[in-house]
Amino acid sequence: MEYRKLGQSGLFVSSLSYGSWITFDHQASETQKQCMFAAYDAGVNFFDNAEVYSGGESETVMGDILKSAGWTRDSYIVSSKVFWGGNKPTQKGLSRKHVFDACHAALKRLQLDYIDLYFCHRPDANTPVEETVRAMNDLIHQGKVLYWGTSEWPADLVTQAHSVAREYGLVGPTMEQPQYNMLKRDRVEKEYLRLFKNYGMGSTIWSPLASGILTGKYINGIPVGSRLSKPGLEWLRDIYINDQVDSLNGKIKKLQTLSSELGLTLPQLGISWCAQNQNVSTVILGASKIDQLKETLAADELKKRLTADVMGTIDRILENVPTPESLF
Repeated sequence: MEYRKLGQSGLFVSSLSYGSWITFDHQASETQKQCMFAAYDAGVNFFDNAEVYSGGESETVMGDILKSAGWTRDSYIVSSKVFWGGNKPTQKGLSRKHVFDACHAALKRLQLDYIDLYFCHRPDANTPVEETVRAMNDLIHQGKVLYWGTSEWPADLVTQAHSVAREYGLVGPTMEQPQYNMLKRDRVEKEYLRLFKNYGMGSTIWSPLASGILTGKYINGIPVGSRLSKPGLEWLRDIYINDQVDSLNGKIKKLQTLSSELGLTLPQLGISWCAQNQNVSTVILGASKIDQLKETLAADELKKRLTADVMGTIDRILENVPTPESLF
């Protein structure tokens, strides 16, 4: 497993990590345990979570598995995210109160003394950025959080957070967690370039396979029981399944052919492609079956097959490279 620095911090994260969104709920199952153990045994040291995943149950399940695993606390990294905690006014957003309450609740569910990476899951228009930065800074000084970051924040707002931190001598965000894959490139490859350059931020990217689109499973429609068929994820389905679906499927078929020529599966190609971006600190994998996870974990070793020529071929297939004049 390759390990990369999380931006300019001194923390090394595995280039591939494991996330619990959608696949962890209720009590720990044997499959969930197998996946976490397989990831850890393969060298994964970062496990991603959030207060909103399965209404907190995801963190409870992960906490139970971590407790039973017996791994030393200094051998793995765990994240949580704060924003969607409940329906009451004080149970959501990034106010000082909710940031503190959510952190304490996550620590209890995860059965940990501290959270390694704590993300502001979305920007909060109702809370001043300074209030959120100060809350995160205080959690760090209390030893409850080691690094804090943002997720899907506009670059201008992340810049504002850094400016506030510098002005008042506070700890600024270390990392961003954006969606990034072959179909969603602009934010990481265009909008965030100044964050990587000016602040040395790391990135822990999610949805490297575009919620399954880049596995080829949706070429003939949306299968029953698949992620995009689930209630509550209509927003995710609408991102990809639209009036451009025929063009998209044509590109995926070309990518399938290319992956076969390289001796890769299509998921391995998609994950390897994400890992080729040196501004990506870690690619978060998700899997509901142990075989799926083992397949995608192999991408760490297989990514060397994506030479410059292969990356150029992929760009020509995708036809979505951000244009240089729009980089800044």
